[in-house]
Amino acid sequence: MIDRDGYRPNVGIILSNGDGRLFWARRVGQDAWQFPQGGIRADETPEQALFRELAEETGLRECHVEVVGCTRGWLRYRLPERYLRRRCAPLCIGQKQVWYLLRFLGRECDVCLDRSERPEFDGWRWVDYWYPVEQVVPFKRRVYRRALQELAPLLFPDGARRGAPPAHV
Repeated sequence: MIDRDGYRPNVGIILSNGDGRLFWARRVGQDAWQFPQGGIRADETPEQALFRELAEETGLRECHVEVVGCTRGWLRYRLPERYLRRRCAPLCIGQKQVWYLLRFLGRECDVCLDRSERPEFDGWRWVDYWYPVEQVVPFKRRVYRRALQELAPLLFPDGARRGAPPAHV
């Protein structure tokens, strides 16, 4: 499902543990790390997509998390030219995402990255809150920064944000 502007609707998942650290996952067979994310199907709401993607990519179910909040609107990023599939119609030029902040309620042994037929990730770890902004692929950095900035007050209501966001992203 691609909108008329060429963006694919998607959910992004920021999973936080009790220490305010974030779930950071390595893409299968690559040295590329990111937050879980995935497309929203035509027959589902963003929240339904959130829980489907969470289960597919991490093995976690709704009982393992609490939804803390989500971004107020769509955050968009464009794909680099080399990732555009020009032979597909309609052409997808990027993603528009609603980002969800979740609190992890389960145990680390509840995480199972190979529960789906085609796993997305083969490793994971907990990282400091702002770490992903400088570590994700460059074309996603602006969206990561915006999502983390918007959601930080929900996780750190006293204003202690585990440091400041990187200034240059």
